[in-house]
Amino acid sequence: MELTLLGTGAPDGLPRPECPCAACASARGDRARAATALLIDGALLLDLTPGAALAAARAGHSLVGVRQVLLTHPHDGPAVELPAGLPPAGRVPDGRVLTLMSGHRVRAVPMDSPGTGYEVTSPEGERLFYLPPGGSPAGLSANGSPPYEMVVADVSGRPDALAALRAVGAVGPTTDVIAAHIGHDAAPGGELDRRLAAAGARAVPDGTTLIVGEYHAVPDLPRRTLVLGGARSGKSMEAERRLEAFPGVLYAATGGVRDGDPEWAARVGLHRERRPGSWRTEETCELVPLLAADGPPLLIDCLSLWLTDAMDRVGAWDDARWAADGERSLRARVAELVAAVRATTRTVVAVSNEVGSGVVPATPSGRRFRDELGRLNAAFGAECEQVLLVVAGQAVVLRG
Repeated sequence: MELTLLGTGAPDGLPRPECPCAACASARGDRARAATALLIDGALLLDLTPGAALAAARAGHSLVGVRQVLLTHPHDGPAVELPAGLPPAGRVPDGRVLTLMSGHRVRAVPMDSPGTGYEVTSPEGERLFYLPPGGSPAGLSANGSPPYEMVVADVSGRPDALAALRAVGAVGPTTDVIAAHIGHDAAPGGELDRRLAAAGARAVPDGTTLIVGEYHAVPDLPRRTLVLGGARSGKSMEAERRLEAFPGVLYAATGGVRDGDPEWAARVGLHRERRPGSWRTEETCELVPLLAADGPPLLIDCLSLWLTDAMDRVGAWDDARWAADGERSLRARVAELVAAVRATTRTVVAVSNEVGSGVVPATPSGRRFRDELGRLNAAFGAECEQVLLVVAGQAVVLRG
């Protein structure tokens, strides 16, 4: 099954007319995107956009063989002129199956927002799933079907839709996930590519032709990632973003509950509000058993608070205890954690503070914590396929 993406942008395209934002300003050349529309085997057109015939011609195709035009979402603005020779555009009722004379079968999948998703099966059996902008499938359940060969979806706007498809096995390790409906709310430039890769997806320029079911190396997802950053740098948000397209994430919160501290409670509340509802939170500093267990992706936030707890346990703040056996005990505890990271089979994203670039702490205990956190970060990062440093909300790749 041959798929040509006549456009890959949001309904109002990218860049938006007269918009001065960074995403629109950098959307030039291959990064400029018309509204998303898909041409399948020259016979089926999914979504009708302005200039569809010209876009097809630029891609080396014609619309003269199109026998069915289907819309996935309400089209705002002025009516789109129907190119000569095309049949009227319509929508398939949710749950119904439309069989084309070309042999393609199109099943309409209900969404959780206005719009319709379409599962297209070729005469040879390859399956493509196309989701409308801002849409996620409603009422999904595992039905025993194999994963789709390709999914075209609003990955930037609705990463939870991808998580839902993964949860029921509709997206597997070899599914080619193509980002569509890309608008000016998406990250600009190469940052978009990096975020999509973290979700196991990719973007292609308008006019690209793909073969559904043809082998394509999907983005290589790092199994262990360390995200470093200073206070309020955006490191926690970056870590959460890396897993928002995956289901059932276990969030290991090492900060615990601090009774009588409303400011801390507010911080914890903000973090919880950001997390998808399908994630599970466990308040614990016992990370080794979690790393040793099989299960969904694990997000650890954060190692600096884990270290604070570990230093509390060994009496590291008391100089005499530190000299006697505190330092040795802490080294053993850190080594146990690092060994667990090395041996883990689950996907792990960990957050830690980068505190070595600021003012030298005035107290011996403060300097001790700074030094031990630096050592922990270095040892933990050495076991990770990817290490990121977040500065002013921007992630800099240090490894991977």
